[in-house]
Amino acid sequence: MAKLSVSDLNVKGQRVLMRVDFNVPLDNGRVANDKRLRAALPTIRYVLEHGGRLVLMSHLGRPKGKRVPELSLKPCAAALESLLGQPVAFADDCIGPAVDRAVETLANGQVLLLENLRFHKAETDNDDAFARALAGLADLYVNDAFGTAHRAHASTAGVTRFVKTCAMGFLIEKEVAYLGDALASPKRPFVAILGGAKISGKIDVISSLLPKVDRLIIGGGMAYTFFKAKGFEIGNSLVEPDKVELAGNLLAQGGDKLVLPVDCLCSDQFDFDNRTVGPLIPTLIDAIPASGSGLDIGPASVAAFEEIISGAKTIVWNGPMGVFEIDATAGGTYAVARAMAAATEKGAITVIGGGDSAAAVEKAGLADRMTHISTGGGASLEFLEGKVLPGVAALTDR
Repeated sequence: MAKLSVSDLNVKGQRVLMRVDFNVPLDNGRVANDKRLRAALPTIRYVLEHGGRLVLMSHLGRPKGKRVPELSLKPCAAALESLLGQPVAFADDCIGPAVDRAVETLANGQVLLLENLRFHKAETDNDDAFARALAGLADLYVNDAFGTAHRAHASTAGVTRFVKTCAMGFLIEKEVAYLGDALASPKRPFVAILGGAKISGKIDVISSLLPKVDRLIIGGGMAYTFFKAKGFEIGNSLVEPDKVELAGNLLAQGGDKLVLPVDCLCSDQFDFDNRTVGPLIPTLIDAIPASGSGLDIGPASVAAFEEIISGAKTIVWNGPMGVFEIDATAGGTYAVARAMAAATEKGAITVIGGGDSAAAVEKAGLADRMTHISTGGGASLEFLEGKVLPGVAALTDR
């Protein structure tokens, strides 16, 4: 998308209102994982180093329009202060006279973090008056929160109606570049890998990707709805009965492009809530017993997927291959992560589409061996579906 970048702006002496994604885990009033704060640092530092007066805004959790002290962004101010090595002022609201005064006192190169946007229901309602009040804090607007770019909220879409110049930050620029290039002009062979629990959440992605990819690998719980469509016994494996016909249609549409597992790790004892699983038996897909559940891809599937990945030049992955929350059934997901890391070393472009895939790559210690890991699970999925992201579309054209 040919949108203005923060690097196109003259920010010196300007009030720069920036939407960031500081929706981070907290533990006893402290930031437990600062990955999202660090992801925003390049844009934050750029504005500060170029003399901008920076006003940051974000949401945290789902307070549903109420002031919930446990979901205050104040711990993020302390964590950001440590990362930046300079003071970060904090406002205990995001609109109102006190906030206006705090913004007016900012000098060039100083930064202020506003309180949780979602303490106001007007944020998620994309309320005009709330958006206009936020815009009153800005000479320039920058969106660097890719994780919320698929939401048409006041701070991502509404505010742009009242600020003349609206640009994307470096994080969104990077996300749009990698995801966009992967879809628009991929180096081939282009391989997509889709996993996760349910086919219903990935229907539009599969339909959108099939005409573009050379191979589309399906794993995770969603695969068993495809096996049901093929008439196989799937035992107690995860299935969406109302999507079986659709899965059959996708199989017909995909032909040889659509690659399913050939075996799975099967058990007749599985308790997800308590994270326990019985003995796991490698089982061919057409031999799952009526009492069994397929919980991960098996060794033959791992080998087949590794071969396809090793020959690819562009690989996009979204969704785990099995119940990766349990160590015993996370092997297939980690095997795919290792195969992608090896492909990266051979020159392939590897893009991880956020969510559980990103978590798995982090947990496997392979994050720095991928080309790009998206910071937005939902946003990256919608991008892969070919949908317009409101938070990006609303920005000023270059």
